[in-house]
Parts: sequence; structure tokens; C-alpha cells
Amino acid sequence: MNIAIIGYGKMGKSIEKIAKLRNHKISLISDETPSFISLKKSNVAIEFSQPDTAFNNIKICLENQIPVVCGTTGWLEKFDIVKKICKENNGSFLYSSNFSIGMNIFFKINYQLSKLLSPYSDNYEVKIEETHHKEKIDNPSGTALSLAKDIIKNKMKKTWILYPKEEEKNKILIVSKRFDNVTGTHMITYQSKIENITIKHIAHSREGFAIGAVIAAEWIKNKKGIFSMKEVLGIS
Repeated sequence: MNIAIIGYGKMGKSIEKIAKLRNHKISLISDETPSFISLKKSNVAIEFSQPDTAFNNIKICLENQIPVVCGTTGWLEKFDIVKKICKENNGSFLYSSNFSIGMNIFFKINYQLSKLLSPYSDNYEVKIEETHHKEKIDNPSGTALSLAKDIIKNKMKKTWILYPKEEEKNKILIVSKRFDNVTGTHMITYQSKIENITIKHIAHSREGFAIGAVIAAEWIKNKKGIFSMKEVLGIS
């Protein structure tokens, strides 16, 4: 399979390495929005760029029938427009805020846990703590927001707030930390007066995200529609 890599930062380089190990060819590497001509030989594009360029990168792929797997966060205010473009062009689009297989299982665990606790929501405060490297632009992380969205979907809490705002009864408190040379940690605590329930995911390297992104690209190649890692892993 010929893979275009759009965004050649640390993640892009990891994706290149994993893709080659899985016997794929890299048809394009670009840090800028590619042209159709440069995309022409690609079977699929993997997009890990920046929030301000992601939309244009996705758009050019979809308008030219190139399936695109996107892991860039911080641009989701345009997600509905992307869905419209995808449908109009009978395209293929897969987005995830986190491509780690373990994290996507973690999403499911958190969803089920918040669903089970929802009848007792008044008794529990919910806090999400996320730690990333200093170069990460979005704050809080897209993964933290995905975790919060599932909690809200289950009516465990109504919305989220970002520390240093003080905890409020019906709001999820998200604490974002940035340090040098860390990969990513997400921890969720459901706390009551009588107990704490804590679940935690620690990424040891970017390789887990890269493997998941390449697996997603392999999966979407001949499919049409809008997807997530839930479909890829069969945990929807």
C-alpha cells in the first residue's frame, strides 16, 4: 500500500518507520498541504499536522478520493464541515484523538464505568489529569476531551472545566500538565466521600500511536464513510 504522510514531526517519523516495517511504501512526505498531483500515487493518507492546517489537509484528500486517517487534535470545530465534504465526495475519513490500541480500550472502560456510576452521579466528583510534552499545542488534550465527552454523554456530569478553576458539583475538572520528555498519561478519578475509583493509561512511546494509525490506514483503504478507532477495533 502507498501511504502519504502529511505532517512530518515526531509522530510522522514514527509512522514512517512502522509503515515500512509493515511492508508499505511511503508515496509522499509533506509538512504542507499537498497538491492532488503529489497525492495521486497514494492509496491512503495519514495526517498528523497542526490544528491550523489539518482541515485543509483533510479537505484536499477527500476532494480527490484519497482515504484519510487523521490524528491531529484542536480543529474539531470544523468536524461537521469535514463530514459534509466526505459525504459529498463519497470519501473515506477516520478520525481519532488517540490511535493507541490500549487507549481506545481505555475509552471503552471509561465509558462503561461512567455509565454504571451515572445513577449515583451526585455522590461522585470526576477529575481527569493529563500529562504531555511541552510541545503539545492543544490544552487540554484531545484525548482528555474525548474521555470527558463520554462521561457527559452518560449524564454523569454536565460539562467540563479546566484547572485552575475550582471543582464544581456537575462539572468534570480537567488538569493539564506539560513537561519535557514525556509521552502521555491520562488518569480519571471518580471520588466520593467513601471511596475512589481510578483508571490510568500511560504511553511509554509514540510507537503505540503510530502502530494504531497504520492499522487504521490498512483498515480504511477500501471503505467509504466516516469512522473511528472503535470500528477498526470492533469495540463500537
